[in-house]
Amino acid sequence: MKIFYAVALLVSMLGSSIAFADKFDTYKCTDDCSGHQEGYDWAKEEGVDDEESCSDASQSFNEGCRSFVHGGSGVITPVDEDEDEDEDGADADADDGDE
Repeated sequence: MKIFYAVALLVSMLGSSIAFADKFDTYKCTDDCSGHQEGYDWAKEEGVDDEESCSDASQSFNEGCRSFVHGGSGVITPVDEDEDEDEDGADADADDGDE
């Protein structure tokens, strides 16, 4: 029974520690976006024009393929969660009424 709890704890810790590093067009990447890039490049090389052709076993590959089908740019954009927040956690772009 102790092994079961240890495995459950490990799985929950691993699942909660996934951080999204970048975005590939509108899709969030869990690593380096290489799967998305491969799917996008493949779809471009093959001239894919329908989502039904984007049916690989890899979710990120499929998302990259779909990105091409929908006219995405195929650009990886770094995501910084704190980018739009000031030191207090408020939206830095928000109008606070002081002018």
